[in-house]
Amino acid sequence: MSLFDWFANRRKSNSQVKEPQEREIADGLWTKCPSCSVLTYTKDLQSNQMVCLDCGHHLRIFADERVRQLIDPGTWKPLDENLAPVDPLGFRDRKAYSDRLRETQDKTGLIDGVQTGLGQLDGLPLGLGVMDFRFMGGSMGSVVGEKLTRMIERSTRERLPVVIVCASGGARMQEGMLSLMQMAKISAALERHREAKLFYVPVLTHPTTGGVTASFAMLGDIILAEPKATIGFAGRRVVEQTLREKLPDDFQTSEYLLTHGFVDAIVPRTQLKKTLAQLIRLHQPYAPTPAHANNHFVHMPDGLPVPMSAED
Repeated sequence: MSLFDWFANRRKSNSQVKEPQEREIADGLWTKCPSCSVLTYTKDLQSNQMVCLDCGHHLRIFADERVRQLIDPGTWKPLDENLAPVDPLGFRDRKAYSDRLRETQDKTGLIDGVQTGLGQLDGLPLGLGVMDFRFMGGSMGSVVGEKLTRMIERSTRERLPVVIVCASGGARMQEGMLSLMQMAKISAALERHREAKLFYVPVLTHPTTGGVTASFAMLGDIILAEPKATIGFAGRRVVEQTLREKLPDDFQTSEYLLTHGFVDAIVPRTQLKKTLAQLIRLHQPYAPTPAHANNHFVHMPDGLPVPMSAED
């Protein structure tokens, strides 16, 4: 028998052997960690707030899930849900901006890149804004800026603390200067909130970059970040080419920023709600106790007693 006949017989015999059928696994039943590659039962991962049980890697989550994690059930009141973006510049790159908006809205089910509202966190009322990276990289356009500004102004009127969960690639270039001016508008609203002696906490998640970092992401009374989040303004390569030097491997990570004083604490996602509740309680305006009530003084948020009349 020739060598060619022997290989032909081998192929014929192998084709007659039934290969064992692989068991089909339902889509979404298991999730592979992008950091350690461990497969985890998705329901277990969700119960741990999408933090890998093996290595602690924080998988990316989006606005709906973030609201469910932070806000007490039944207390969420969305604001400006129907505020929609337009194409004021008639911008076009590889495709028209109006077409890009429509495609992204159909794909994600979102109107734009942020959700805002009022709710309760561990029984504490607050204003909350959550950016969603699915919508054009969480870029900050006119609608994102307007919704955040309205939420901050509403919180100022109702004397509520504000929390903004940041996840963004920066300003939305398709809206040009109209996008850039949102940085100043949101910052001005936060300044009025601060002048009212109210509390603001930004939570920096992966990634927080560009104009968001250059404005409201860094204006908090206390700035929190998730572990190993990318946080910065310009991209790493741009900074290296500008400085003409090699940057550390952990440059623009939350750990690097903590070491250099740009963030105040790194808080794992599983501890975020508890940490925010503690901070909000600590920074609540001072309320007089019954022991103080007989002194005819009321304590203002800055702690200075103001005398009251007997009629009051």
